[in-house]
Amino acid sequence: MSSNPVAETVASLMPRAQAELAELVAFKSVADFEQFPRSESEGAANWVADALTAEGFQDVALLDTPDGTQSVYGYLPGPEGARTVLLYAHYDVQPPLDEAGWTTPPFELTERDGRWYGRGAADCKGGVIMHLLALRALKANGGVPVHIKVIAEGSEEMGTGGLERYAEAHPDLLTADTIVIGDSGNFRVGLPTVTSTLRGMTLVRVQIDTLEGNLHSGQFGGAAPDALGALIRVLDSLRAEDGSTTVDGLTPTTRWEGLQYDEEQFRQDAKVLDGVQLIGSGSVADRIWARPAVTVLGIDCPPVVGATPSVQAGARALVSLRVPPGVDAAEATKLLQAHLEAHTPWGARVRTEQVGQGKAFSADTTSPAYAAMAEAMAVAYPGQEMQYAGQGGSIPLCNTLAELYPQAEILLIGLSEPEARIHAVNESVSPEELERLSVAEALFLRNYAAS
Repeated sequence: MSSNPVAETVASLMPRAQAELAELVAFKSVADFEQFPRSESEGAANWVADALTAEGFQDVALLDTPDGTQSVYGYLPGPEGARTVLLYAHYDVQPPLDEAGWTTPPFELTERDGRWYGRGAADCKGGVIMHLLALRALKANGGVPVHIKVIAEGSEEMGTGGLERYAEAHPDLLTADTIVIGDSGNFRVGLPTVTSTLRGMTLVRVQIDTLEGNLHSGQFGGAAPDALGALIRVLDSLRAEDGSTTVDGLTPTTRWEGLQYDEEQFRQDAKVLDGVQLIGSGSVADRIWARPAVTVLGIDCPPVVGATPSVQAGARALVSLRVPPGVDAAEATKLLQAHLEAHTPWGARVRTEQVGQGKAFSADTTSPAYAAMAEAMAVAYPGQEMQYAGQGGSIPLCNTLAELYPQAEILLIGLSEPEARIHAVNESVSPEELERLSVAEALFLRNYAAS
């Protein structure tokens, strides 16, 4: 890669990139203002705005979105008559979870064993840095050959839809010929990958009530209906014996046709304990990219420490359902709610409430932008050919953009390969991936301008 001037420039910028990522990771920008101060998210937003201003962006703005968070926008004009490319990332992050489980503090970027550790290092503050690196490399080598818009979202991880609503209300703002979403990742380190499909998702809270108040389990247990027991029954009804998702009315048999995921490799990537089976049927790719998948995210009930011998009067859970392309997330939500209500035993009172939703996404991989990216990735990753993968995660904005700008081509790349352990403790980014993908993005912009 070293004979390429763009690659040489990116390599020379990597120490600066590390320092900048450390500054950005230091903001505890979790968009849940009950848990984390709003000032941390505002600090990260201002950091991104200042970085865009320093690169010569115009119209840099902090957009107040309807969910109470801020997205950062900027416009960098290119040559007259050039195409427009929108570069997306998000600066908000998942909570650090168990801080004691981190080897080094979650909000301090720390280099260890050739990787940089910190919350958001890969997902998706690293994506912000990737866009900056690509643009700097082009500016140092003849200039940026297209008009660039950058949008950095402030609440992607919360799924509260602020930027989607804002984009719908201001449809001219993000218009582009091509959109690069920097929030997915290579299938594995060193294998250049575009994500061509995303599963959608829905979040449903289910509350079950059986009694006016808790009762003594010795005096009443055995006849008094136990809300926690009823909830466990309901949640168990969402899976078949082999762990496949069984929501009444959803078909769990679609097939994935692209890149396949070796089962042994998946066990390693997912850190499955020895002797524990994978769940579901079909290929691993079928299960994680092409089929619905239910996960119980949390249960409100008494913790084991301090529990009393009581029959529980009420219990609730938060259930996530990932839905593949071709399945309407709103329809899936209705089916999930109907299933939970139909499978509640003993006439218990049940209430379901949808608390989040994102549509599935499928890209057109035959478009010129994909050819330009394939060519760029072949240079950035010598000897490798660009692969197409799915992703189990949801990026709701993708669909909003696809609906608002049906002519735009959408590509998903990014730093969240399996070793990054995004959303878990000890999240990290590979600096080599950051370097190569920044080169790939820069060369893509050049190829795309010329195509």
